[in-house]
Amino acid sequence: MATSYLNDLLDQPTALLSTLDSLSNLPPLTTVFNQLNSGKYRRVILTGMGSSYHGLYPLQLRLFVLPVGVIRLETAELIHDAHVLIDPANLIVAVSQSGQSAEVVELLELTHQKIDLIGVTNTPGSALAEKASLAIITRAGEEATVSCKTYISALAALTWVGDRLLGEGTYFQSLLSLPEKIASYWSAWQASVEILSRKLAGVQNLFLLGRGSSMAAACAGALIIKEAARFGAEGMNCAAFRHGPFELITPHTFAMVYKGDGVTSSLNIKMVQDIRDAGGQSELIEMGEGLPPFHLPFCPPPALPILEILPAQMISLALARNSGFEAGRFVHASKVTTTE
Repeated sequence: MATSYLNDLLDQPTALLSTLDSLSNLPPLTTVFNQLNSGKYRRVILTGMGSSYHGLYPLQLRLFVLPVGVIRLETAELIHDAHVLIDPANLIVAVSQSGQSAEVVELLELTHQKIDLIGVTNTPGSALAEKASLAIITRAGEEATVSCKTYISALAALTWVGDRLLGEGTYFQSLLSLPEKIASYWSAWQASVEILSRKLAGVQNLFLLGRGSSMAAACAGALIIKEAARFGAEGMNCAAFRHGPFELITPHTFAMVYKGDGVTSSLNIKMVQDIRDAGGQSELIEMGEGLPPFHLPFCPPPALPILEILPAQMISLALARNSGFEAGRFVHASKVTTTE
């Protein structure tokens, strides 16, 4: 089953460790922090496409404590229908793993040397790295196909950015033990894929459900499954699932529910049982002593969004195996989306 995608998945601990080491040596964002607290900015705009966009959600939740507006918007919408937000009074945080996606390149044409923009990318020399007011380069290394190690590295970088914008440091420190935990999860990948292959056999409707910061993994995970396994999957809020999609439940429905770490955990646990009672299949993703794929290593809550993407990655391998094709091999798409 050795593929470029699988190699990238197994390389995630190394990629994250390199990124954490690099971030640890970066100077603080003192100027941006002071400007943010002095009232220079009216809003912070968080933008990206695909998994880069979904990965911004935990940061958005953190920044709501700021005395400014915080808006998360896909770059395609920002540059066209919400271009009024591209304003010197706003600070933009843009994420693009390639730094060359069509929408980000157009955004940079509108902001370069006019708007304060923090860029997070894995590609030195890219448009985002060269034209951002401040570029933060992740160190995930080369990635062959579907975003995986670049995704978790971007989450780490956004955690670092959040600490710097809020004048904190504890969130980033909580990530330092993650490379070892990710390696532990993937050490049993063959057994995990076998379990998931059996559980997902015959599944027609696949949902990833969460709340709070787990929404990053739910939505990015569904995107990864569609891209890497060519299987339709939908990521959404647990509460939203009750507003209509609950009617889709049959014995051929599988819902992976993130327990999360917050006041809504009990609601998420109840969702699993309610789906089962309605005749569907459901599993809870939580930290615990059990074996993968549904149990994650224990970690501090700020680090959980990074670990939560791992079961979705594992599902992509299992679904591709069930369909008999190579996981992560592009048929219609490409690594960098250069056409809007």
